[in-house]
Amino acid sequence: MQWMRNLVLKRFLHSSTSLARSSSSSTSNTFLPSSRCNAVSAPLAEEKAETVVFPRVGPGFSYGLKWALARKGIIVKDKAFQNLNYSELQKRGATIAESLSGLPVYVRGSFVGGSSEISKAEFSKLLKQVTSHISSISDVFVHDGAIGSSPKCDAKVRVISDSPAAVLSLSNVLWKTPTRAVSHDSCPLTVYVATSISAGVGDTIGLGSQGTRGFIAADIERSSLVLCGKAFSDTNGIKEALAALSGPVISARGGLPLSARQCSPIFTHYYNSSFMHSYLHLQLANFRLLVSGDSVILLFASEETIRRCKDSLVSADAGVILSSQGVAPFFQNKKSSGLNLFKLPAAVILGSSDSSGIIPPVSKLSPGQAAYHFLAGYQDGKFTPAYSNGPSSSDPLELSKALLSKLQENQISSFLINVNEGEKSVNGKDLVNFVESTLSNNIPPFEVKGGDLQGKYKSFLSGKYQEIPEEFSF
Repeated sequence: MQWMRNLVLKRFLHSSTSLARSSSSSTSNTFLPSSRCNAVSAPLAEEKAETVVFPRVGPGFSYGLKWALARKGIIVKDKAFQNLNYSELQKRGATIAESLSGLPVYVRGSFVGGSSEISKAEFSKLLKQVTSHISSISDVFVHDGAIGSSPKCDAKVRVISDSPAAVLSLSNVLWKTPTRAVSHDSCPLTVYVATSISAGVGDTIGLGSQGTRGFIAADIERSSLVLCGKAFSDTNGIKEALAALSGPVISARGGLPLSARQCSPIFTHYYNSSFMHSYLHLQLANFRLLVSGDSVILLFASEETIRRCKDSLVSADAGVILSSQGVAPFFQNKKSSGLNLFKLPAAVILGSSDSSGIIPPVSKLSPGQAAYHFLAGYQDGKFTPAYSNGPSSSDPLELSKALLSKLQENQISSFLINVNEGEKSVNGKDLVNFVESTLSNNIPPFEVKGGDLQGKYKSFLSGKYQEIPEEFSF
């Protein structure tokens, strides 16, 4: 059988040598060490078959990973470390960085505002400089994760960084995913982190001076996110950008991405006279997921209302995905108590503000009415489509259609709450009582008396959208 072993070995070495030769003409020798020090001639291999040195493998030397990174524009200079755990990252020099906030965020391809624009040419130039910079660093660090805790409706993410500290920070945001999940995914997102790139890179590509802290730039069309300088420490900004990037992928997989701008987390409990209610909120600024006992409730309201009620809320994350499997948080967070999938909501509640008293305190909505009021997002004469003013890749009309579909498919009840009745504004305690009443009492259907509120809705929506679905109704 020795002749057969030699024949197999000869063929393997012949293919390996051919690959190294063809690669060396277009790729640097540092990318394929086998072409530099491990190539063995076929005749020699036949003579010393038992002592042949195979291409080098081990920590930092995965040729499959290096080829994958090369397709993303990263030519590994020395080693590429993938999915290191906390202690391994620490050994490589990772430390917990000081948290930052308010760094500039540039999102290309967003339907909704909330961020500065970046052109296709500017992003392309930035990406080229960032990939070139990471390629110049000896060691590259890679982390694979996911946005969304439900594997059926998540968006896979690959982080490529010049710093183990950045990987450590992002690993605390993304959900864990199987090792091969990202490489086998049809449309993964890519995050490029260049912590040591020149502080003047923004000026170079036309974005202007960004100071020494860095900035965040995303291109929804490319499914790519770039973090420069200390931007990896701005968790809120990163979550906003990743939520916008992941929207198309999550929607294509049957999920409804519900995201908004994030504010500071707060941990509190609301006490009733006889028992305590604990509320867990998984989306900040314009949308909340409330969990009270056995009941899961989706709540939409204005930023002002949320801030006013913050003393009665528990904030833990920056978005959720509604699907037939239930409600899954966008990102992992220690304050979410380890929960990664909640059951389908018992109700959807829309908080509109109307100081004139035309909108009743609490009323029941049909699925079509819920979609219509969700699209308008009425707040005392002003409208916020889909209750969101943060960067989003989802057209508010398409998001409203998807919400209608989810309400109908899963038979989820919908209610409208007036958070600003007359001169009295709803506070946190009132809001909790309203939410509880929708689940325990018979709420009358939505009906307005007097005024021309319906006309205001129609005027705004018809001027913004060419055609409103027939199922939508005031």
